[in-house]
Amino acid sequence: MGAKQTRSEHDHQDLVEKTGFSVEQIQNLLKRFQQLSGNEETISREHLKSIPALANNPIRMQIIEAFFDKRNQHGNELGSYEEIGFEEFLMVMSHFRPPTLTTTTEEKETMRKEKVRFLFNMHDTDGDGKITLAEYRKVVEELLSKSGTIEQEAAKAIADAAMLEVASTNVPNMGPDDFYEGITFEHFEQILKDLEMESRMHIRFLDVNATKVHCGK
Repeated sequence: MGAKQTRSEHDHQDLVEKTGFSVEQIQNLLKRFQQLSGNEETISREHLKSIPALANNPIRMQIIEAFFDKRNQHGNELGSYEEIGFEEFLMVMSHFRPPTLTTTTEEKETMRKEKVRFLFNMHDTDGDGKITLAEYRKVVEELLSKSGTIEQEAAKAIADAAMLEVASTNVPNMGPDDFYEGITFEHFEQILKDLEMESRMHIRFLDVNATKVHCGK
């Protein structure tokens, strides 16, 4: 029993260094992972689809896919998993971790960049490093058409107009016959440069007690 507990503490300490979560936060997230998985070692997309708070979210599938996207493991690997274990789950959750009172300016900038990259990956579904018109249009259509107040064609027109606005901002000298390949990560960063990320990237849909997950005292 003692050896098992020591090994568990060692594993948690390793995850603390990888994710920035405290041991207590990791233990709380482990409980939620076990609830989702039914105490199995891995979870699948079907497990996340069963979360009630996600049922009516217009970008439900993008959120779910983000957990299985290898790019969100703080590495450069492309592709996706069929199932993920607790460590992969935790690595994705670390993107939602807010800064603490002791977080340095440099660390805050790194954390913000990782959050922006996470959002970028949600829209860059084919992993080619650009959010194309087709990818952008799909997200806008889902956001607008699922509200039940706008037709699909109208949603498509809004998406096209929004992408044209982005293109004219990012490539001011683009001619009328030029083709805009899509939003790069650098352009995406510029679009979100004034957005306060910490209050907009949260994990309430996992029903995790926020007072236990937040890293600040």
